[in-house]
Amino acid sequence: MASKVYFTREITPEKVVEIYHKLGIQLPGKVAVKVHSGEKGNQNYLHPEFWKPMVEEVGGTIVECNTAYGDAAGGVRDNTESHLKLIEEHGWNKYFDVDLMDAEGPDLVWPIEGGKQLKENLVGKNIVNYDSMLVLAHFKGHPAGGYGGALKQLSIGCASRAGKALIHSAGATDDRYKCWEQHASNVAFPEAMADAAMTVHQHFAGKIAYVNVMANLSVDCDCVGFGNAEDPCMADIGILASLDPVAIDQACIDLVMQSDDPGRDHFMERVNSRNGIHTIETAAELGYGSRKYELIEF
Repeated sequence: MASKVYFTREITPEKVVEIYHKLGIQLPGKVAVKVHSGEKGNQNYLHPEFWKPMVEEVGGTIVECNTAYGDAAGGVRDNTESHLKLIEEHGWNKYFDVDLMDAEGPDLVWPIEGGKQLKENLVGKNIVNYDSMLVLAHFKGHPAGGYGGALKQLSIGCASRAGKALIHSAGATDDRYKCWEQHASNVAFPEAMADAAMTVHQHFAGKIAYVNVMANLSVDCDCVGFGNAEDPCMADIGILASLDPVAIDQACIDLVMQSDDPGRDHFMERVNSRNGIHTIETAAELGYGSRKYELIEF
């Protein structure tokens, strides 16, 4: 059965709210709003002012987790102290309550049944303080995963620092230093991401919604900092919303592939060279979403 994916070519904060309401869902209770808050020096991430009307609409709390990389990779979000400082510098807590979900341990361990690579997922323990989740993803490329969208926000995005190491190594280690030496192949890594994403989607089953914004389409993720992220290579495409994380990511990939933008091939080279679409394939195979969708443009 095809999932519904709503699409508008107009990219404004007000359109984010409008497309969310197309989903016909009322997120209950305390709402976790997962965003990418942007690495230090990154020029492409979507700023808090852009997301402000949407977060206010659901009365949500911004949630993030620490990263597994550090200064050597050009980042400062790998520990609570410097991560919180950067969140303040980027202005997130000027507008919203912000919860760094793995600021204090121990991590929450979620078992994974029937996963392709992982037996468990390590997530920020504060995730259980929320009744529902709104995933606000900036769709773009990614140095390791090929692309970043809804599925990445669920997997790497909600994993604790140790959980990120576990995903990057496809279950070999939760050590943030050893995981780069034991980084999984471009088959195992996307499968591990799909495994981890499944646990978060299922935890909030029926109480989770997804918005992908296809703007600032760089081949690099918002996690690439200190001026190392490549500038956007394509023109903005639009905003998508769905209740299905697989369908929304597939629709984004299809919109890129259908584009006649001169930067399309460069963007897709990043996706394909990292086998990024395999994350979507695996998530569909695991059964928590569909690659078949109805694109409803308004």
